[in-house]
Amino acid sequence: MSIMPAIFVGHGSPMIAIEDSPYSRTWAQIAAELPKPEAILSISAHWYTKGTRVMVNDRPRTIHDFYGFPEALYRIMYPASGAPDYARKARELLGDSAVFDESWGLDHGTWCVLRSMYPEADIPVFQVSVDRSASPEEHYALGRKLFDLRNQGVMIFGSGNVVHNLSMIDWSRGGGYDWAYEFDNAIVDHVLKKAHQGVIEYQRLGRPAQMAVPTLEHFLPLLYVLGAVNENDLIRVYNQVCTMGSLSMTSYVFA
Repeated sequence: MSIMPAIFVGHGSPMIAIEDSPYSRTWAQIAAELPKPEAILSISAHWYTKGTRVMVNDRPRTIHDFYGFPEALYRIMYPASGAPDYARKARELLGDSAVFDESWGLDHGTWCVLRSMYPEADIPVFQVSVDRSASPEEHYALGRKLFDLRNQGVMIFGSGNVVHNLSMIDWSRGGGYDWAYEFDNAIVDHVLKKAHQGVIEYQRLGRPAQMAVPTLEHFLPLLYVLGAVNENDLIRVYNQVCTMGSLSMTSYVFA
């Protein structure tokens, strides 16, 4: 079995799930280019908890964790099965700080993207939560612990946004603010150079970092993914776009 890829996706608005967009078409292209995994481990910005939780459900529900969108969006279901055997392996790798949790399901950070990548929902999916009490260094270390799952047929899938400042969103703006481009480009540069410490220490980028990452939940999934890559992985960058002023869609594939 070949080693499975690790992916970080800038997921953007839930509306992408029902719109034909360049982003969703790119996600489908990524899936077509990669080997099909036995299971997918998703680390989504939208499961943000105290401590690390591992979803062990057999049949995870589709969570519509957003408000004020068209009714059509709430009717969408993503009926992928869970992956309890792989969840138990993940819990073992993560150690005693992680606990099993059946209260969650597949949130929109997961299913909005996987619906484009794997529309048949025929790959088992489970989630690991983002620990809001851990430091960036600790999140990266958790990703390192999860690396071995890639040798067992599991795709590591992080979903968030490198630039995510909802208070600065301009719905009419096609591109991004200058600080959004500056921060996103700096992170791309660090990732391509495999300078992971520069991503972990993103705050050293000053004001652009403060504006781009006012809260951590959408940035941290990238650190799990970076922790789960190795020196042999080739890096590809997709959807390197800033939009609505303060959101970046930049995505990375390590394979």
